[in-house]
Amino acid sequence: MAMIKRTLIAALMAAFSCASLSAHAALFGDDEARRAILDVRTKVDSLQQSKADSTAMIELSNQNDQLRQEISRLNGQIEVLSNEVANIQQRQKDFYVDLDNRLRKLEPQVVAIDGKDATVELSEQRIYDNALALFKAGDYKKSGTAFAEFLQRYPQSGYAPSAQYWIGNAYYAQRDYKNAIAAQQALLKKYPGNPKGADALLNIASSYTELKDRSAAKKTLESLVAQYPNAPAAQTAKERLANFK
Repeated sequence: MAMIKRTLIAALMAAFSCASLSAHAALFGDDEARRAILDVRTKVDSLQQSKADSTAMIELSNQNDQLRQEISRLNGQIEVLSNEVANIQQRQKDFYVDLDNRLRKLEPQVVAIDGKDATVELSEQRIYDNALALFKAGDYKKSGTAFAEFLQRYPQSGYAPSAQYWIGNAYYAQRDYKNAIAAQQALLKKYPGNPKGADALLNIASSYTELKDRSAAKKTLESLVAQYPNAPAAQTAKERLANFK
């Protein structure tokens, strides 16, 4: 009996030991599994976070590409607009320069007439030049009329003495010597001391010569030399006076 009792006790103790070992082993296995599961979950979360971060980076990169494309497009438009603005500004500058030049041409100009400065309007200059062009073209009648109209329109013009002088020459060219003399005498009376006076006296002397009035021609030549000794016409007058001796 004692033997049987000891055997039972030993069996119970062995069973208890085995049960304890099994329980310990089971307990150890559950901890490892939980750690493994947590580790896997951590890795999964990390992967998911990495995936989310990667997706965000890709989206951000795509947005950056779109922004760069939009910026490039806007820079192109800015360049085009800048060129257009520059062209418009240049055209405006050219327009105002041209307008200023046109206005300046319309403004009275200062010109030298017989050694003196005179202010001349554009229309004034044009009418005088046209009348002179008619004379040079040999149309003396129209030229005389044009110069007479010029004097009526611009009696105070710096060209007035010259216009009167050319009227006398127009008459002389038409062999109307009496009117030529009258026109040149009007110049001498109205514009005393004018440089055209010497040429007017020479024209008067020529007219008297054509009219066969040698006495009046000689007297006029002498007057020319006395009044305008340094004028080119005075030298011509001296040469002619030599023929009267």
